[in-house]
Amino acid sequence: MNPGELACWKCGANLKEVPLPYGRRSECPACHAELHACRMCRHHAPGKAKQCMEPAAEDVKDKARGNFCDWFQPGQAGTPQAANPAGRTALEALFDGSPAVNKDDARKALDDLFGG
Repeated sequence: MNPGELACWKCGANLKEVPLPYGRRSECPACHAELHACRMCRHHAPGKAKQCMEPAAEDVKDKARGNFCDWFQPGQAGTPQAANPAGRTALEALFDGSPAVNKDDARKALDDLFGG
């Protein structure tokens, strides 16, 4: 893969300035996330066993930390955490410090819904 096409798994920053192959201590120049990590590997698959498409790979507990996996191949395994601003905005809207729901209104809504 062309290093100019790689983006950090955590912040989405372009990694064209970081030399390949990524070593155990390679970091993103923008957010300092470790790059030789499962989250940056093309084999990373959260829905699979061990979260890896490579069946011979050893299980790595912390997918965001640098590791010594021999199967590591840099690639875009998924969407960087910071790449979904609409989702982040919706999540923050849930916890924006707005007043809590009135308990009596919530109880009435539940009673109306479930016939209580």
